[in-house]
Amino acid sequence: MPEGNIIHRIARIHRRWLVGRGFTADSPQGRFSPGARHLSGRTLLGVEAHGKHLFHRFEGGVLLHIHLGLFGHIRHFRAGAPLPSPSCRLRLASPRATLHLAGPQACELLSPEAEATLRARLGDDPLRPDASPARAFEALRRGRTPLAAALLDQERISGVGNILRAEALFLARLPPLRPASELRPAEFERLWEALRQLLEDAARDGRIVAPHAPPAPWETPGKRREDRFNVYGRAGQPCPRCATSISRQELAGRSLFFCPRCQAPRRSTR
Repeated sequence: MPEGNIIHRIARIHRRWLVGRGFTADSPQGRFSPGARHLSGRTLLGVEAHGKHLFHRFEGGVLLHIHLGLFGHIRHFRAGAPLPSPSCRLRLASPRATLHLAGPQACELLSPEAEATLRARLGDDPLRPDASPARAFEALRRGRTPLAAALLDQERISGVGNILRAEALFLARLPPLRPASELRPAEFERLWEALRQLLEDAARDGRIVAPHAPPAPWETPGKRREDRFNVYGRAGQPCPRCATSISRQELAGRSLFFCPRCQAPRRSTR
């Protein structure tokens, strides 16, 4: 599932390429035909991201909500777009820009009330100008859920996925299995800044390059050669800080990567 950096990057591309254009909309797959008819002929006025969610605002107060989920993807064409695939849920076409959306978890038109309900469920997004670190700190500290699990809860902080949580926890030198309720303000500041910087850099550059990460071998299966990580996907390899072997373990059905030395729990001084 795309993490928040990808969704913010898509939003920025759409603001640059698509905003101000009028589109003909249809649903080649057929599952979004009523919504596409309602969009067709309208001008796109704005695009924003919140965590892993995209919001496209069209004239007439029409709001399109997209969540790519595990299998969704968006393709963009400046001109001469090919025929859409049979799985294309939504096509937005204009003479100079066309969008094909396929396989999303959500593709829907939202009323203002439905939008408000959805937004109320989402945690603060480090890349949004309206984000409140203080509110995110309190949300993250609810309960004794392991910190690494709490970071994937989109109702606490939006946009964090498996890669970002591993790299941010490493950069902040935080034990991933410590209860979230024990997180201290100074520790959260390090974590929030690590998340914000990783997200911003990746949204700008289109890839995640964690600070001080060793070069990624080109032959690593399934890994883009541009991405570079300190701990994610590096189980058994040396930590770039202390050379201890990176650990991997399952947590709530997801693989968790961390350095057992740099991120070791500290003894309480109380």
